[in-house]
Amino acid sequence: MKIGAILAGLVLLIAAGAAWWWFPRTPAPNTWQGYVDAEFVRIGPPLQGLLTQVPVKAGDTVKAGQLLFAQDDANDAASRDEIAARVTEGEARLANLQAAGRDTEIAQAEATLADNKASLQRVAKDLARAETLVKTQSVSVQLRDQVRADMLSAAAKVQAAEAALALKRSPTGREQEIGAQIAVLAANRAQLAQATWRLAQRRMVAPAGGLISDIYARPGETPNAGVPVVSLLPPENVLIRFFAPETVLPLLHSGVRIGVTCDACPVGLTATVSFVSPRAEYTPPVIYSEVTRSKLVYMVEARPTPPDFAVLKPGQPVTVQILP
Repeated sequence: MKIGAILAGLVLLIAAGAAWWWFPRTPAPNTWQGYVDAEFVRIGPPLQGLLTQVPVKAGDTVKAGQLLFAQDDANDAASRDEIAARVTEGEARLANLQAAGRDTEIAQAEATLADNKASLQRVAKDLARAETLVKTQSVSVQLRDQVRADMLSAAAKVQAAEAALALKRSPTGREQEIGAQIAVLAANRAQLAQATWRLAQRRMVAPAGGLISDIYARPGETPNAGVPVVSLLPPENVLIRFFAPETVLPLLHSGVRIGVTCDACPVGLTATVSFVSPRAEYTPPVIYSEVTRSKLVYMVEARPTPPDFAVLKPGQPVTVQILP
């Protein structure tokens, strides 16, 4: 009896194992281990200078445009003001060179021109009468010639008065002087723009909102140009990196949604694949062969969905899988 029961139990176990082997089963979804990474924005001064303010500290959340640090700007402010004064002086000098004569001088020149034109008209009438009378010998040819000379003189005076009026109305400076002053003023304005830019660079603001990750310098220090003072982590710069085998590459491409799980994380975290490395990696190194290519892995990067940015922290281990 006992032997029969044992045999019957063995038969049932064998049958169950065969059924488990032959009947279709739902395969476990492909999951891979990964970690949270971040692309930090390290902000430093474009110019060397003494730090006077660092109003933020590690762990602070800042908004775009908020002051991160400031440098001593006394010298740059004085330089900007000096160049601004030169620009103002140059503009006044150019305006003076381009200005016409005074109104009273122009009015006097206009009156002289009108008087000369009136004299020319009177002499022209006298000449016309003399030409008629000389034919009847009522006046002498000598008198007619004298009237002709008077008319030429009156015409010359009109031309001289017109030239004098044009001179009064034209700029007081010569074209060469005006051109040279325009060039000087352009150079001063360019220097002013440069000085204004240098002054603005003494106060660095956040290019985007995010978390202050680290502070590398304090007030009183003089960092070199380009040396980071503040490390900023915008939420959108958080990413997930994992390594997937070569066999699932057809399923992983830009835009594919993946599920993300981690310790103490809420359910439903998702991310979108943004990059798949074109180069394969081996750990440990092996040679290419059909037997060893299963060890071939590719680095994949995915960007979390915006509401999930704050949950994930750089360095945190995660598990990912492709969503249906």
